[in-house]
Amino acid sequence: MNEIICPHCKKAFKVDEAGFADILKQVRDHKFEEELLERVQMLERDKENAVKLAEATTKNELQAEAAKKDAEVAELKAKLQATETEKKLAVTEAVNIVEKQRDELVGKLQSKDTEKQLLEASLKDKYESELKSKDEMIAYYKDMKAKLSTKMVGETLEQHCEIEFNKLRATAFQNAYFEKDNDASSGSKGDYIYKETDENGTEIISIMFEMKNEGDETATKKKNEDFLRELDKDRSEKNCEFAVLVSLLEADNELYNSGIVDVSHKHSKMYVIRPQFFIPIITLLRNAAMTSMQYKSELALVKSQNIDVTNFEDQLNDFRDSFGKSYRLASERFQDAVASIDKSIAQLQKTKENLLKSEDHYRIANNKADELSVKKLIRGNPTMSARFANLDDKKTR
Repeated sequence: MNEIICPHCKKAFKVDEAGFADILKQVRDHKFEEELLERVQMLERDKENAVKLAEATTKNELQAEAAKKDAEVAELKAKLQATETEKKLAVTEAVNIVEKQRDELVGKLQSKDTEKQLLEASLKDKYESELKSKDEMIAYYKDMKAKLSTKMVGETLEQHCEIEFNKLRATAFQNAYFEKDNDASSGSKGDYIYKETDENGTEIISIMFEMKNEGDETATKKKNEDFLRELDKDRSEKNCEFAVLVSLLEADNELYNSGIVDVSHKHSKMYVIRPQFFIPIITLLRNAAMTSMQYKSELALVKSQNIDVTNFEDQLNDFRDSFGKSYRLASERFQDAVASIDKSIAQLQKTKENLLKSEDHYRIANNKADELSVKKLIRGNPTMSARFANLDDKKTR
């Protein structure tokens, strides 16, 4: 028997082995249950702690991850904002460049438009001025034709030519005679006679002028050809070298509107002109006559000495023919040039070319004149050579 003391009442009691084993078993079971309960509680605590730790760890990790994500988001936002700023700056810069180029192009276009407008205005003013001048001239002649009788129109044209000549008389025509032809003893007379002499009184040139015009209301229209024969007759009777018809007849005839018209194929040394070519025809004929003046003087001297001029006159006539041919060519070129005056400005270059060609012909004629001398003319003529030799001997004595 085994004696067992109660831990509470301190009493001893005895139990057999079976009872002890039963009690021991109970104790063990109770102990096991306590230990098991403690173990379960400990495991529960460990679980709770592990859960709390896991939760804390997970929370920290999540917070760290969230903070990392927030940092990345902030960085991306910053980069995005920087990119947007750069994009805006780039766009702004590109827009500024484009706007600057646009403004430059607009400025250039405006400048070109301004230049174009100024050029157009200048050309317009120029052509309007020229057209106005021509319209005024046309209106003047139309008004003159409409208001005056045939006789008064003719007298007005004469006055116009006389005034134009007198404007230059003191400077360009100091040795010239230009007066009305009042000698009707032969049955007819021209309107004006122009004559010019050198310092020795030798005649350089003489021109018979006739002025013709008629009003629009005139029933029977006259033509320039109607007056050429009578003009040629007056020129011959008054011993004039040239004849010029200053005419406003046949106003729509392009031939007479083209400039100086040479009608020498009908009547020798005769021309038909419009009033604006009155001074130019005098200058043209006068300059040509001045060139041959020296040889006229020499010929007069030779004839006054009763020299045999058979070959001399032949050579002089050859020179005259050559000079006349060059002069006619020059006159034709001059007519072509003058013909373009009343046309558009675009034809001015052609006028220049024709005038240059005319100048070449005058130069050729002048060179021929310069090359001609008395010695050349008497070369091969023993009679004249002897006469000139005698003249030289007399002068030496």
